[in-house]
Amino acid sequence: MKNIMTIQLRVAVILVAGIATSSIAWGQEPAAKGIGERLERVAYTQPPEGDLDYELLGEFVGLVNVGDKPAEPLGLQLRPVGLGNFEALQFIGGLPGQEGVQSQVLPLLGRRFEDYLVLSGGPWVIVVEADACRLSDRHGNSIGRLERIRRGSPTMGALPPTGAVVLFDGTNTAQFVRARMTDDGLLMPGADVLPMFQDFNLHVEFMVPYMPNSTDQARGNSGCYLLSRYEVQILDSFGELPTFNGASSLYRTKPPDVNMSFPPLVWQTYDIKFTSPRWGADGAKLQSARITVWHNGVKTQDNFEVPNKTGAGQEEAPTLLPIRFQDHRDPVLFRNIWIVDRGLVDFSPFPVLSPTPEELAAVAAAKAQAAAQKLEQEQAAQAAATSDSAPVTDTADSVIGETQPSEAN
Repeated sequence: MKNIMTIQLRVAVILVAGIATSSIAWGQEPAAKGIGERLERVAYTQPPEGDLDYELLGEFVGLVNVGDKPAEPLGLQLRPVGLGNFEALQFIGGLPGQEGVQSQVLPLLGRRFEDYLVLSGGPWVIVVEADACRLSDRHGNSIGRLERIRRGSPTMGALPPTGAVVLFDGTNTAQFVRARMTDDGLLMPGADVLPMFQDFNLHVEFMVPYMPNSTDQARGNSGCYLLSRYEVQILDSFGELPTFNGASSLYRTKPPDVNMSFPPLVWQTYDIKFTSPRWGADGAKLQSARITVWHNGVKTQDNFEVPNKTGAGQEEAPTLLPIRFQDHRDPVLFRNIWIVDRGLVDFSPFPVLSPTPEELAAVAAAKAQAAAQKLEQEQAAQAAATSDSAPVTDTADSVIGETQPSEAN
């Protein structure tokens, strides 16, 4: 898959802090254009070279000292929105999902100059560089420093438990209909799961592209359609407040309780516990579907009762339909997908945490042993085939000739 996908769609001009942005070639410095100019819609599936905006994207955390108060943790999420313009969220107590983070959230704005930017809109000055943020009060006194942090999901790489069905491990798409893989073994959107399930626990790992010139539903859009009816939205919602149609929302139905989105081009996890609706013999619905979602290990939907199909989902009915990974024409990628059919398998802990080094070593050893056994079986079969096809010797003909009269008698 190419590093950059250029899409013909265009998006309206973005206005940030009164500055109109416009389309430029990647790697060039931004130049302000007139109102009405449009940005080229691009999608990166790998970190772009020479993009100074991308180098500032991410999360930062540290301590801030204000007056005589004790130092307190402060978190910052920073995302580019095109041509050197940035949006940020400031969190007291840490970052979303961290213990101690408070509900106060302060939106900030900034514009990059060369390789740094200054954020405005808060009670202190924040100068952001690639590795850290420096905080100063109104008099220029240093009051804190935030270090860049790269978080990972605690369920990343989770191994399928006993009885789980591995839907995708990067080797083939046998468990899907109309599925496509990249050359490096990742699942592309637009795939329907072949077997159908009623009540299940689903583990999915996904990565949204970097689309700095796009906004809202045009920024890394896909979705997990459960039974083709109920969508758990996939979107690049990093650096946003919990959004009605944002990442981990039940599309057009309920926003997530917390936005646990990581930056684009960082692998993320959904762990979804789904219970199908129940129906009467007359076709009347007796009980609505229920969904629990853990986004990057943090519960964002808690056994929510879904009143009806979501968004563009298929109409509710007693029949089963496939799980679908939506193709919204953005290059979202998937890996390590497995499912536990709760109607067939005893309940096991869920979500499943990332494997320990010992568990990974055991899996590697089991794979090596299976490969060795397979190779031994293939060699034995090849030897047997070679023996069967070998020409018959004179000695063998003599023995056969001697025994034939005895057999005839």
